[in-house]
Amino acid sequence: MATSQTIKLEPSTKERLNRLKIHPRETYNDCIERLIDVIYDDEPLSEETIRRLDEAETYIKAGKFRPLDDAMRDLDLL
Repeated sequence: MATSQTIKLEPSTKERLNRLKIHPRETYNDCIERLIDVIYDDEPLSEETIRRLDEAETYIKAGKFRPLDDAMRDLDLL
């Protein structure tokens, strides 16, 4: 069962929440739950995926990458 809680928000935060509502009568609770669902990943990354992400980060830091625009131009997609 839901309980009532008071939380302090900056006016700008409240306005941002208002803009994120799907419809004007959506509750702040529903809006916040939807936002949490978007950022919370209940399927953790596998060890292999983590290893490959670390490897990719190493290549990027070493400058061993091609900008997307260059690759797209080579494939005549731009």
